[in-house]
Amino acid sequence: MSDTPWHKKLLGGFKRTSDKLGENLTGLFTKSALDDQTLDEIEEALIMSDLGPAMAARVRAKLADGRFDKGIDEAGVRALVAEEIEQVLAPVAKPLEVEAFPRPQVILVIGVNGSGKTTTIAKLAHLFIEQDYGVMLAAGDTFRAAAIGQLKVWAERLGVPIVSGAEGGDSAGIVFEAVKQATETGIDVLIVDTAGRLQNKRELMDELAKIRRVLGRLNPASPHDVVLVLDATTGQNALSQIEVFKEVAGVTGLVMTKLDGTARGGVLVAAAEKFGLPIHAIGVGETIEDLRPFDAKEVADVIAGSNR
Repeated sequence: MSDTPWHKKLLGGFKRTSDKLGENLTGLFTKSALDDQTLDEIEEALIMSDLGPAMAARVRAKLADGRFDKGIDEAGVRALVAEEIEQVLAPVAKPLEVEAFPRPQVILVIGVNGSGKTTTIAKLAHLFIEQDYGVMLAAGDTFRAAAIGQLKVWAERLGVPIVSGAEGGDSAGIVFEAVKQATETGIDVLIVDTAGRLQNKRELMDELAKIRRVLGRLNPASPHDVVLVLDATTGQNALSQIEVFKEVAGVTGLVMTKLDGTARGGVLVAAAEKFGLPIHAIGVGETIEDLRPFDAKEVADVIAGSNR
């Protein structure tokens, strides 16, 4: 098994889910064969581990398929769980690619306040800078002065230009100016922060629609990506956020943040299973390097605690 710093952070990030799965599975393998009761208990254990009812049902069905006459140990179940998780995650593990022509590629970043949206923008910018792309930020969340200030600090740290305005300013106007400057200076990627308030869905929808209209006038293909940032510590609540933001913003992909030791990391699997949206990256720590595209097999093995 891998021993890289990233792998160690994955182990820590999914520890709660993996440990919970282990606790829930312990003691279920004392029988010589899998009967209905044991299968029900395994299914319940998977649901309780935040992997979601769909994944639990799939694993149960696989175990039940012609295996009533055979015993199976915990390692065997963990390997099967890992295989099923990998099948779900593999199609959605898609890094953000810079393919827009003409440049810039415009990425709208959305998410509720407190999800780690602004920090995630900085981490995404860092990923693109590592790939030698020119990056610009746009402070389109004019609802909060703190969001504007935080993004300016990150732009300075990263050494990238930023277009911003005053609190309460016209976010669509800021985005328009950012695209204009990015185009004129040959920027590859423009990452746009947006307001995260869901208390008034209509207001948020209108604001995002206005930004989209402005972008569409500049380039009919823009925005090229609408990325929703999710806080993994909120567990199943993250799924309801996907529902709402899909409706109001036309989400094209996800980033899952705050996968630390307290996170309910199984929700990553539940989100992939339910929505099938690309998951561009996951965050497993506080530093700028701690947001990365992920390998479906590696994450599946870590969540399931499998050494297959």
